[in-house]
Amino acid sequence: MKKRIFIILISLIILGGIGACIGYKSLLTSNVKTDTPQYIEIYTGQGYESVMENIELTGAIQNMSSLKLVAKLLGYKDKIKEGRYELTNGLSSLRLIQRLKSGRQTPVRFTFNNIRTKEQFAERVDDVLMMTKDEFLNELNSQETLNKYGLTKETNIAIFIPNTYEFYWNISPKEFIEKMNKEYEKFWTPERLAKLSDCNLTRIEVSTLASIVEEETIKNDERPKVAGLYLNRLRIGMMLQADPTVKFAIGDFSIKRVTGAGLVDSPYNTYKYAGLPPGPIRIPCAGGIDAVLNYEHHDYLFMCAKRDFSGYHDFSKTFGEHQNNAHKYHKELDKKGIK
Repeated sequence: MKKRIFIILISLIILGGIGACIGYKSLLTSNVKTDTPQYIEIYTGQGYESVMENIELTGAIQNMSSLKLVAKLLGYKDKIKEGRYELTNGLSSLRLIQRLKSGRQTPVRFTFNNIRTKEQFAERVDDVLMMTKDEFLNELNSQETLNKYGLTKETNIAIFIPNTYEFYWNISPKEFIEKMNKEYEKFWTPERLAKLSDCNLTRIEVSTLASIVEEETIKNDERPKVAGLYLNRLRIGMMLQADPTVKFAIGDFSIKRVTGAGLVDSPYNTYKYAGLPPGPIRIPCAGGIDAVLNYEHHDYLFMCAKRDFSGYHDFSKTFGEHQNNAHKYHKELDKKGIK
């Protein structure tokens, strides 16, 4: 009888050891299978069950029981951290839970370009990062932020230079703006700063003029010439009379022909108010800013879209020449029925 009990005990120990080995092995073997990158986003205050459900919905986990067992053993339920985490192909249950528990996020690539307004930029932020559009705008327009960076509500958009950046998904609005300002300061190299005196503009004013230049022409090779034209007007105290500023004031960039510009009462209307508008009318790209800093030196004061609709412009030194070019262009517009 004693011998039988001993044999049973030994058998149980052996079986338990085998089971433990199998369980241990299952925790260390691959449990994530995915051909394309999969990510899990965990929000502040999100519960354990919700997190597990979202992980399962990715379809990347081969054995959820194994994952939940590891989560229980490591006490993950009480250590949930917000963030965006990659479910890397070949990752074991143990490594995945360790990643989530430690808060080791995968940075998010944040790319933006061709953005006109703060609201559009805020929507882009909302789409990519955890913060909402309103949270971002409230921080950007707060007096504390404006004072800290020497900006106004009209100029704060200038510190965003279109490019690709990396952030952690749950970065706060304050941290985001601070990092973008650091990138803005890095953009303004000593070489670029040295060119400000020739333009007789501040950095913000360069960005403001660059935003107008970019709206005036889609041709990169023409931008320095357009920039030179507007700088010529500024030097002699001539109104800029830039159609894009009127479109911005109206809030409609789809307008093809600007008429009655003087009736639009806005500080952005450069037909009505002299000098540059209060701030950029779009987020200018690095190329647009450099076009202003490296503007073409010439005597042109007027420009008109070419009547071949190539996207380029005819430039002239006198108003008479300009009227002639404008007449030809508007004649083509009429032929095509463009109003």
